[in-house]
Amino acid sequence: MLKLKEIKREGKMILLTHEKTVIGFIGTGVMGKSMAEHLLNAGYTIVVYSRTKEKAADLLRKGAEWADTPREVAERATVSFTMVGYPTDVEEVYFGENGLIQNGREGSYLIDMTTSAPSLAVKIYEQAKKRGIQAIDAPVSGGDVGAKEAKLSIMVGGEQKAYEEIRPILEQLGTNIVYQGKPGAGQHTKMCNQIAIASNMIGVCEAIIYAEKAGLDPEIVLKSITTGAAGSWSLSNLAPRMLNGNFEPGFYIKHFIKDMKIALDEAERMGMDAPGLALAKSLYIQLAEKGEENSGTQALYKYWKS
Repeated sequence: MLKLKEIKREGKMILLTHEKTVIGFIGTGVMGKSMAEHLLNAGYTIVVYSRTKEKAADLLRKGAEWADTPREVAERATVSFTMVGYPTDVEEVYFGENGLIQNGREGSYLIDMTTSAPSLAVKIYEQAKKRGIQAIDAPVSGGDVGAKEAKLSIMVGGEQKAYEEIRPILEQLGTNIVYQGKPGAGQHTKMCNQIAIASNMIGVCEAIIYAEKAGLDPEIVLKSITTGAAGSWSLSNLAPRMLNGNFEPGFYIKHFIKDMKIALDEAERMGMDAPGLALAKSLYIQLAEKGEENSGTQALYKYWKS
């Protein structure tokens, strides 16, 4: 179990690990960078790895240490976080020659926060367990804003005892941390999240386009509908970005398409029809084919503008 000590900083209880504990963080993109920075600011020793070292430059300037490979992270870290792009990236980071499982320390913890396949989460757990390593699947929701403000929703799958042991670290990253159950349960919960978002984003965009075509001021319309029954995170946070022409990624379209494919595959495996999800995926694929794969999900608005 992690050895923790508590200190009070500006009236808030901050949990710091024993000085010998090292946290590894692999993947310092749009969200991962902010998440690693929160851990660094909380007093942890952080070792980072990213395929592009420049993405970790700010963290390195602030005191994080660089690792040349995931293997180096595994050899040094007590707790390793991964926040990468695709299931194939997760496979490489965990099972490659320089991967975390093969080179991890007995008694360490592996926490994958990538949105990935539930079956892959189970595989990671089983293989890590054989080496005396605890693996947790803990995908997140909240986008770039949630990551920056440390207000992510974190959905956890794995052994409950392991979850309870690493929870103090997760509390540095999110405010809604829920244990969902056995290995893979966190990823299944994230699929529920993505399914809800997919259809909702269609509704948000259609509402804004409707308002514009009706001659209304969509910003004023938002003042009415964001606090009513139609209210949602996407309506409050992403609709204003659409109206401001801001399509920078809080979450990439290419990654959302990946998530929807996983969810549809899982739904098919369970014998479930998901027409709303299928429609959303088809619309986003059309956008990606027009060069919008690196835009934020709010760029779905452009489907009606093209």
